[in-house]
Amino acid sequence: MKIDFAPLDTSLNRRLQTASVLQWVYSFLALAPTCIVLFFYLLFTRFWLISVLYVVWWYFDYDTPSRGGRRVPYLCRLKLWEHMRDYFPVKLVKTADLDPRNNYVLGFHPHGVLVAGAFTNFCTYATGITQLFPGLTTYLLMLPLWFRAPFFRDYIMCAGLIPSDKESARYPLSKRKGGNAVVIAVGGAPEALDAHPGTFNVLLAQKKGFIKMAMEHGAHLVPVFSFGENEVFDQVGNPRGTWLRWTQEKLQSIMGISLPLFHARGVFQYSFGLMPYRKPIHTVVGRPIRVERNEKPTAEELDALHQLYMEELSNLFDEHKGNYGVDKDTHLNFV
Repeated sequence: MKIDFAPLDTSLNRRLQTASVLQWVYSFLALAPTCIVLFFYLLFTRFWLISVLYVVWWYFDYDTPSRGGRRVPYLCRLKLWEHMRDYFPVKLVKTADLDPRNNYVLGFHPHGVLVAGAFTNFCTYATGITQLFPGLTTYLLMLPLWFRAPFFRDYIMCAGLIPSDKESARYPLSKRKGGNAVVIAVGGAPEALDAHPGTFNVLLAQKKGFIKMAMEHGAHLVPVFSFGENEVFDQVGNPRGTWLRWTQEKLQSIMGISLPLFHARGVFQYSFGLMPYRKPIHTVVGRPIRVERNEKPTAEELDALHQLYMEELSNLFDEHKGNYGVDKDTHLNFV
């Protein structure tokens, strides 16, 4: 195989962009295991006290992830994230105001392989979320598993990530003064297995938990579609019914995380590797769907709002697809 190396005269700015995305990919794929190994390694060195003191800290800080986490705005504003934004590039597109007197549940679609758009737009300030939606604080949900990794849990909380269990997700929505938005990649880990370039499969047909949560708290629903999310990685073919897909789904049901066999480019060459392609991501935030507080919605009320949400998401996709290179005859496929 011929390897297409990056030119030696690549500008410093592009190299910084690549470095910023490299650290993000590493953080997403390998930082948690690294932190776990470091924690236990330190116990058998003269620095053992670090791990011991961390256990004490962890004991007193255990509930913080489920109580809104611990975002550090300074870290969200780092120049590092602007380089990551410009690598693809990523852009946040506003279609309507979100009144900060209300709380919101933002349904993010599609999940993609590594949810690059969700992280860049809602965990950093690089794409201007604080200017586009003033007074709104976003919380991106992440698998609770990652909050059990020492050191790593503190790192991800700095960016506004919180666990995706019900207790954690409901905490920001329970604040009556408003101004909180929970961002949910609705399709979750299973949808990542469908993240192939040129596909628009949305795992939503049976996903009603986030709808019910919005109704129980009177939080308005906001559909979000991220054009280009599925384009930044290639994935080994895994149609439903194949042995590979069966294995991936089985592992996902056991471990809670999916294992898409993805690939793209490398750091110093463009032929293979785990670095995403430089392809644009446009995350379009739709109009809010007003939701009245209903602590005990009936099945019919839940189904009606779920159907309305799917229609609004489909309309959002159809309204904007022409702006981002999607064929006019293409429609969302609800799975």
